Amino acid sequence: MKLEMIRKIIGGILLVSLISIIFFHPLRQYVSIPKTLFLFEGQKYNLNKAAPVTARLASNSNISLNQEKHSVSLLAMETGKNEMLLEYAGIPIKKVDVNVLKDFRVFPGGQSIGVKLNTVGVLVVGHHLVNTPEGKKSPGELAGIKVGDIITKINGNKIEKMTDVAPYVQAAGQNKKALNLVISRENGKFSTKLTPLKDKTENSYKLGLYIRDSAAGIGTMTFIHPQTKKYGALGHVISDMDTKRPIVVEDGQIVRSTVTSIEKGSNGDPGEKLARFSNDREIVGSINKNSPFGIFGKLNRDLSNGIMDKPLPIALSHQVKEGPAKILTVVNNDKVEEFNVEIVSTIPQKFPATKGMVIKITDPKLLEKTGGIVQGMSGSPIIQNGKLVGAVTHVFVNDPTSGYGVHIEWMLNEAGINIYEMSKHKAS
Repeated sequence: MKLEMIRKIIGGILLVSLISIIFFHPLRQYVSIPKTLFLFEGQKYNLNKAAPVTARLASNSNISLNQEKHSVSLLAMETGKNEMLLEYAGIPIKKVDVNVLKDFRVFPGGQSIGVKLNTVGVLVVGHHLVNTPEGKKSPGELAGIKVGDIITKINGNKIEKMTDVAPYVQAAGQNKKALNLVISRENGKFSTKLTPLKDKTENSYKLGLYIRDSAAGIGTMTFIHPQTKKYGALGHVISDMDTKRPIVVEDGQIVRSTVTSIEKGSNGDPGEKLARFSNDREIVGSINKNSPFGIFGKLNRDLSNGIMDKPLPIALSHQVKEGPAKILTVVNNDKVEEFNVEIVSTIPQKFPATKGMVIKITDPKLLEKTGGIVQGMSGSPIIQNGKLVGAVTHVFVNDPTSGYGVHIEWMLNEAGINIYEMSKHKAS
């Protein structure tokens, strides 16, 4: 009995000690420190610490450590890996892997751009009935073609635009032959046969399908990479207005655009920038990707915003803080302006995701002009403490003063700019 009692007493002491350690403030504050830190060359990282806690580095080769009574600061000097060990009374309490990345900067955007996307093949956006002597029918529907399908080949020949389709349809109708179609759908490709029918009122053969080969709109430039001229814009995918599905891009172009007026947003009714493509319609860049994180491609000429024309450092998702920030966007003609916003919340994401921040417009001038976030503002760069941290993506329909933002590192990754890989190559 005495032995059992002693065991219970020792167990109770250990439990109380463990709870004390967990809730002891000098130790508890270190639980929130990430196991891995990423810093850019020249960047300083400050950490508040309790007096008895000490810090040391595995190596002083690429990071400088300065230790005061209640703080530790790290200065990243060269690319490479290191390790910081935090100790309390000689007992290790936290190990942090510190990776120093190559200094990385991009031009912030803010310019209003016109966007034209060309689809892979032709997109089916609807069915229509052909008026034949035997009644009204849709050959496309009879062939099993659905809205959102993409016709990529007819009779073995690649289809790139709507004008490619008509000659095959009329020839097949006149020769009483079925067309062999290759259809691309979300779950893969398949083949089908379609027999065009003659419309008795128009004396021509029809597919019984509404098709489209391109889409156009406006948005906002987010960033431009100085060395490669790669860019990212919009911060979200472009979907077809009829099918509501992402447009599969063959290629596309961007041009400068001019904002002509603003339809102010209100609760339940998001506003919109009304804009036109610039008169010269000069193509300033190509589009090669339409993804959940925006559109991406390469510029063929310099594109400045006239307000911040020097490259800015970026902030990774774990470096973004709640608090004041700014956005760059156009609300009149083609003039890029700076407006105040508040980052209400931010998620330090380990993997790419589109909704990384919630932002709120606080600038009285912008609220008066637009009511908040409006369509066409997507892609407007978000800048905090002199760093590009992300882009505006979506507005909250029931609160147009607020919306989502995407972290810049995911947009860079989609553009084919991997800041982590770049640093590995330099370090090696």
